[in-house]
Amino acid sequence: MTEILKGKPVADAISEELKERCEKLKEKGIIPALAIIRVGEREDDLSYERGAGKRAELVGAKVLNVVFPEDVSKDTLFAKIKELNEDNNVHGILLFRPLPKHIDSDAARKLIAPSKDVDGCTDASLAGVFTGTKLGFAPCTAESAVAILKHYNIPISGSRAVVIGRSLVIGRPVALLLMHENATVTVCHTRTKDVPAVAKDADILIAASGVMESIGCEYTNKDQTIIDVGISFNEEKGKLCGDVKYDEVFENVKAITPVPGGVGSVTTAILFKHVIESAEKNA
Repeated sequence: MTEILKGKPVADAISEELKERCEKLKEKGIIPALAIIRVGEREDDLSYERGAGKRAELVGAKVLNVVFPEDVSKDTLFAKIKELNEDNNVHGILLFRPLPKHIDSDAARKLIAPSKDVDGCTDASLAGVFTGTKLGFAPCTAESAVAILKHYNIPISGSRAVVIGRSLVIGRPVALLLMHENATVTVCHTRTKDVPAVAKDADILIAASGVMESIGCEYTNKDQTIIDVGISFNEEKGKLCGDVKYDEVFENVKAITPVPGGVGSVTTAILFKHVIESAEKNA
């Protein structure tokens, strides 16, 4: 029978550990704090912001919401990032992107201090993922995928893993994290020949192409574990869907994450894990 790898038990287990670590910091007079910078009123940003607020309350951390209008100037935004970098009471900075077209998103992300880059968007954080060192933090979604595998005792070391997608946010970082766990990793992308044939041999398949319901049975095998990172709204079905055709592949794999309720529900727990790690380093 196919195992459903739900994210909530993983997030709950991480949160329980974080509560204890947060209490120890509070005994030293330190409250782990995350600054969330939002420009405009994008619904996906607002949804994530609400989820982060709930997770902060659960673990005992706090969130500082820094909100700017859509027409905020580059100078105003950049000055605020620099101010938060210098604020010893702020342990993590999360900048929602994409930013409005008049602001250089790449320049903005590079301004964040690596020690506070809890979402793994700076060059230093990504270099840390590449080298396996703590220069910053790994992107939360990529780390969440690995956390789910570990929680459910899915063997990673020695396994054949295929990652579909090569973005800096998920595809490439999760491939490196899996290699650090001694998996043999293949990354597929738009120029890869016969992706289904490559994916079909995988013990672990990470679906991170960003193309809704693009992965069907021809990509899978009966002993495979699928981590579906994609999330899109299917207007025809009136619900959220992942990159995988869930109903089609369900009976043809060993284990799979649902969408929603899989990887996404773990990301805020990982986010605050990073915030608390940053606070502990400062302590």
